[in-house]
Amino acid sequence: MSETKTKSAASAERKKVFTTLSGLPINRLYTRENLHNWNPDDTLGYPGEFPYTRGIYPTMYRGRFWTMRQYAGFGTAVESNRRYRYLLSKGQAGLSVAFDLPTQIGLDSDHPLALGEVGKVGVAIDSSEDMETLFDGIPLEKVSTSMTINATAAILLCLYVAVAKKQGASLQKLSGTVQNDVLKEYIARGTYIYPVRPAMRIVTDIFSWCREHLPKWNTISISGYHIREAGSTAVQEVAFTLANGIAYVQAALDAGLSVDEFAPQLSFFFNAHNDLLEEIAKYRAARRLWTKIMRDRFHAKDPRSLLLRFHAQTAGSSLTAQQPENNIVRVAIQALAAVLGGCQSLHTNSLDEALALPTEDSALIALRTQQILAHETGVTNTVDPVAGSYAIEHLTNEIEKGAEEYIAKIDATGEMLRAIESGFVQGEIQKAAYEFQRAVEKKDQIVVGVNDFVADEERQIPTLRIDEEIERSQIARLNALRAKRDSAKTQAALAELQRRAATTENLLPAILAAVEAYATVGEISDVLRRLFGEYQESVVI
Repeated sequence: MSETKTKSAASAERKKVFTTLSGLPINRLYTRENLHNWNPDDTLGYPGEFPYTRGIYPTMYRGRFWTMRQYAGFGTAVESNRRYRYLLSKGQAGLSVAFDLPTQIGLDSDHPLALGEVGKVGVAIDSSEDMETLFDGIPLEKVSTSMTINATAAILLCLYVAVAKKQGASLQKLSGTVQNDVLKEYIARGTYIYPVRPAMRIVTDIFSWCREHLPKWNTISISGYHIREAGSTAVQEVAFTLANGIAYVQAALDAGLSVDEFAPQLSFFFNAHNDLLEEIAKYRAARRLWTKIMRDRFHAKDPRSLLLRFHAQTAGSSLTAQQPENNIVRVAIQALAAVLGGCQSLHTNSLDEALALPTEDSALIALRTQQILAHETGVTNTVDPVAGSYAIEHLTNEIEKGAEEYIAKIDATGEMLRAIESGFVQGEIQKAAYEFQRAVEKKDQIVVGVNDFVADEERQIPTLRIDEEIERSQIARLNALRAKRDSAKTQAALAELQRRAATTENLLPAILAAVEAYATVGEISDVLRRLFGEYQESVVI
């Protein structure tokens, strides 16, 4: 290259601003000198030791791999049970249940507002009968199950417990997670039912009840995933997720629990997006910041209370309907970020998810992606192989600093609940989403196959279609259940739930009794709706 061309290229580089996907500035080169005040002994340490930057366990994947947990659920319990058995037979280590929209918002399948949504984005669960079918032939004592459910989390958890009891399983041995993160519903996702404060009461009732009855169960999965899917930056994902975590811890303390009674069973759920280095740094920053919050703010003493254990899922919002095979590459890179960042469990999205629910073949490719990472790449052979990278350490520091600044702003408003009710958090995410969309439209951010490198003709791929008959058959089963159950027993259980909800007593015993009497998800939710009311979203201007 000539001297003139070299100078021209250098000049162009100086004019261009390089940033991460979230907008953090990136230097041309990182050295120890431009990592300001960086002391590896203070910020890194060893895996399994404070401040846990390098991982929460001393051996990480040399001891055991992350749990490969594919998110699945569609149609009726029969179809979903078949998919679960298929995935388990292919080497999946844990189940992750997707529920349909009516189940998520406490509506039975025959409710007028459920029309057209039954079994579409997840499995339809109306009663204990459906839950028994969903896990037919799957020994719950031997499998770890994650349930992505929030507003109706207490009901679905009780349904799971009822099935386990029928199987003769020991509740002391049941392991899994219920998402139970209602705050992010008001921020980013929208499947809420009740106003914020009574919803928080249900969350802490789950904490309290599980402490005694389900000691191995993760009582919440504090979720940044949906915050990122709504358009947040990586910094906002960490900040708002940990701010939600602070709110849950404080609510549990206010409900009379001591921090070390429930904190060891808190878990987190993060997005795995496209920017490889930023994503790795994001997990490291979140882990380090949460540890300091639990030690310094809440004075936790049990070392397990300091650990940020997290599940990751690859970024659905990054997947494209155009050239869907490219999504296999995106998912592999995102999964690599989660593994290098030290996740405890992982879901990899399927190549067709921008078009429809995954087919069996596409779900298998997604699972095989994790297995290749675990067994063929060598990244699991040493703990935290990226530590000491100047670029990674810089980004870790920057993300932690930015998240701390956001948390300070939220603290200044009084608490996270007020920040949500005022629309502050939602507004910040909306601004970030708008800026990213502008970058895509201006081609400052390239999305392959969408705004550049487009195909003249899009190749069609097979997609899963949900038969409309599924809704009719689900409603028929629901009506048959109502006809054959002991109505007096069901109504008595619902009346006890109503009585208990009007007090400060824990709701879980009454909900469990109601589901065992075959009360439906909608009937139980309606009892609480009448007492608690329904949330009305404030307009953010």
